[in-house]
Amino acid sequence: RVQMLESGGGLVQAGGSLRLSCIVSGLDFEDYAAGWFRQAPGKKREGVAAIDVDGSTAYADSVKDRFTILISRDDANNTLYLQMNSLKPEDTATYYCVADLRCPGLSWFWTTPSTAFSYWGQGTQVTVSS
Repeated sequence: RVQMLESGGGLVQAGGSLRLSCIVSGLDFEDYAAGWFRQAPGKKREGVAAIDVDGSTAYADSVKDRFTILISRDDANNTLYLQMNSLKPEDTATYYCVADLRCPGLSWFWTTPSTAFSYWGQGTQVTVSS
């Protein structure tokens, strides 16, 4: 059974940083592209960042210029990370890790409906206070 378990969320002041982790089990993580989505109350779920099996990355335009963000992966430990710095209150959301088995390249990440991704975590809450 595939499990994706996020951690690292919490309450942080504006301008602060958080590092989210997602431990993956039940699949050969090194073969899967992975990424992070987020969903704020009353808003649609949106893709935030993606990383391919070769380590190439892509970020949503909505976050690229608003806070320093870095997605990374540790295949030896089946873990996906999202480092977020300079957080703002509008970054408050539940953050989910996802994984899927796709052809090389990450363009599909932004065009695939969130419901079509193969595997999801349960989410971790990030709250940024002003």
